[in-house]
Amino acid sequence: MFVPIVITIAVIATIIWLLLGYPFEFALSIGISVLVISCPCALGLATPVSIMVGTGKAAENGILIKSAESLELAHSINAIVLDKTGTITVGKPQVNDIFVFNKMQEGELLKIVGAIESKSEHPIAKAILEKTKEIEISEAQNFEAIEGKGIKASINNNTYFAGNESLMKENNIKLSEAEGIYQKLYEQAKTVIFVSDDEKLLGIIAISDTVKQTSIEAINGFKDLKIETYMLTGDNKTSAQAIGKMVGIDNIISEVLPQEKESKVRSLQEQGKIVAMIGDRNKRFTSTFKSKRRNCNWCRNRYCNRISRCCSNKKQFDRCSILIKVK
Repeated sequence: MFVPIVITIAVIATIIWLLLGYPFEFALSIGISVLVISCPCALGLATPVSIMVGTGKAAENGILIKSAESLELAHSINAIVLDKTGTITVGKPQVNDIFVFNKMQEGELLKIVGAIESKSEHPIAKAILEKTKEIEISEAQNFEAIEGKGIKASINNNTYFAGNESLMKENNIKLSEAEGIYQKLYEQAKTVIFVSDDEKLLGIIAISDTVKQTSIEAINGFKDLKIETYMLTGDNKTSAQAIGKMVGIDNIISEVLPQEKESKVRSLQEQGKIVAMIGDRNKRFTSTFKSKRRNCNWCRNRYCNRISRCCSNKKQFDRCSILIKVK
């Protein structure tokens, strides 16, 4: 008799609060409260069942949850930081434009940049190597990757650089003759690679990456949930703003070196924001997210278990808003 009596009391309590003019949701919560208080075992069942439902719903949408804590905290996220390459964009850059300077020929420029990029694993290097795959290139020596800026290498005892504007300025390479060209390329949301020897600019290679069709939809989904979105990228400010405008992101953090990304995320945390990071594979984020127990980190690659407590097993992040809604 105990169970029928408890259920009857819960139904009566719900009806009474409805008759008093309270919303259905509130009245239902009263009825549920009666059941939970009267049957403590229900509370013990409710928690694992809700977790099972939540993780199951997320799995249907391509999201893997590493821990129950991550699922519980997901609904509290109010700021999402997005990596650009491979997250907002497809992650398959292509060479679009080539400009040469100081009597350099395009074929010769491609031989040089193909040689010095051949030892790099960066997506931009892959785009350049795809462009130069039918060209015979020389072996580069003394290869040096300059994090967040580009690369340096030697060919036949001549030193060459390939990288961003900052790398050129550090090595006293004048860019004034090409300023009009590369500024226009930035406005077109293209990544600009400058190629030089140790004295002068030899050429510019413009590379673009297609924005995913699902990116705009996903970002709009975050906005509907009142979640602030940020794009974190090492790209030039003008180029980054152009990408942000395409997908509807207003908060752009650009020209960030890999070693600076953690501090940028941490600064958002220090503002009291509960942050999710989507896309960046940098292991430096490990300490950031572990040190803030109320933060959750998604990543898009197979190393996600090393740095996140909840993650997506797809390179698309349009499903992440669904996870936040699950709760």
